[in-house]
Amino acid sequence: MHPMDAMRIFVRVAELGSFTQAADERGLPRATVSDAVRQLESELGTQLLHRTTRRVRLTPDGERCLERARDLLAEFDETRELFRRGGPSLRGRLRVDMSSGIARYLVVPALPAFLRAHPQLQLELSSSDRRVDPVREGFDCVVRVGRTGDNRLVARPLGAFEVLNCASPGYLRERGTPCSPQELAGHTLIHYVQHFGAEPEGWEYPDGEGGWRSMPMPGALVVNNAEAYVAACVAGLGLIQSPITGLRALIADGALVEVMPQHRAEPMPVTLLYPQRRNLSHRVAVFMDWLEETLRPHLITWPPHLHAVAH
Repeated sequence: MHPMDAMRIFVRVAELGSFTQAADERGLPRATVSDAVRQLESELGTQLLHRTTRRVRLTPDGERCLERARDLLAEFDETRELFRRGGPSLRGRLRVDMSSGIARYLVVPALPAFLRAHPQLQLELSSSDRRVDPVREGFDCVVRVGRTGDNRLVARPLGAFEVLNCASPGYLRERGTPCSPQELAGHTLIHYVQHFGAEPEGWEYPDGEGGWRSMPMPGALVVNNAEAYVAACVAGLGLIQSPITGLRALIADGALVEVMPQHRAEPMPVTLLYPQRRNLSHRVAVFMDWLEETLRPHLITWPPHLHAVAH
C-alpha cells in the first residue's frame, strides 16, 4: 500500500478510535486497515496505537504523528488541487494564535465570509495573552503585538495599534482629569504584566524629542489579561494605556474617557510570525494575506517614516 494511503487510514482510525469504523467508512476489510497501520508503524519505527478489544488509543508518538500526518495530507491535497478546476482549494487544518482582543473585535467578526469561501478548511484559533511557541506547539502563524525576537520565525510587519490613555468617568470625577504626565501625582495606574513577578513598566509618554520615557506609578491592582485590564479601568480602579482595539466602543458608549491624547504612549507594532519552512503552505499564505487585509484598516504605519508596510 502507498504510504500516503496508509497515513490516511491511520488518521481515520485515530480520529474514530476504531479499526472497524474506519474500515466500514472506507469500504475496506478490517484486516486491510490493520495492515495499513502496521505498515506505517514499521516504516516509522514506532508504535502509533495502543490496541485493546474495546478501544484504540494513540501512543505519545502516535499523537505527534497524527498532527504531522494531517498537515502532510493537507499539503498533498493542496498540491493536487493546483491542477484541478483551475486553481487550489484550501483544505486541512490551520492553527493560528493571536491576542483575545484582536480575535474578539477584529478577526472573529470577519471570519464567517472567509470560512464560507473555504468550507474545507478547519481553523484552530488560539486567543490568550500567553505567548505561544509556534514551533514547539505547531502553530502555522501567530499575530504578535509588541516586541518580537525569535530568530526561528519569519516576521511580517503589519503596522501598529495606537495606544490610548483611558480612565472611567467615575474615576475622573473622584481624582480629577490629568492633562500632562506632570499632573499624574495622586493618580493610580492599573498594572499589566505578562507574568506575575515581572516589574510593571510604569507610565509611558513622549519625551518631546521623538522618543519615549517611562515613569513609575502606584497601583493596587496587577493583571495578566488584557480584558481584565480594560474591565478594571471601566470599574474605576485606575488609568490604563491600552491598544485602541476594544476601546473605541467603550469610549463611544461613555464607559471610558480618553485622557491626555497629546501624550500617548508609543504605538505597539503588530507582526505576523510563522515558522521558517522551505515551502510555505498555500493555505497559510492565503490566510495570512486575508488576515493582513482584515487588520490593515485598524493599524497605522509604524515607524511613521515608512510609506508602506513591509512584507
